[in-house]
Amino acid sequence: MRILLDAQLPRSLVRPLEQLGCDVLHTLDLPDGNRTADSMISSIADSDGRVVFSKDADFVRSHLLRGTPAKLLSRKALVVRH
Repeated sequence: MRILLDAQLPRSLVRPLEQLGCDVLHTLDLPDGNRTADSMISSIADSDGRVVFSKDADFVRSHLLRGTPAKLLSRKALVVRH
């Protein structure tokens, strides 16, 4: 599974997820780091086939209203669309 971890989630999650065989990217790895706009995170995830893991309710709204990010795991709601 290809994952993009949002800023609210600790970078310490990267290693355990990688040990499970996941390809993980954290927002801190992006050029703008944790200041990366939600729209850019969604765009990167969608173009790279990644699931966004986030606590941010804005991603749930964006996913439901605009279909982006295409794949989302959130504590607010579990929504995965193929």
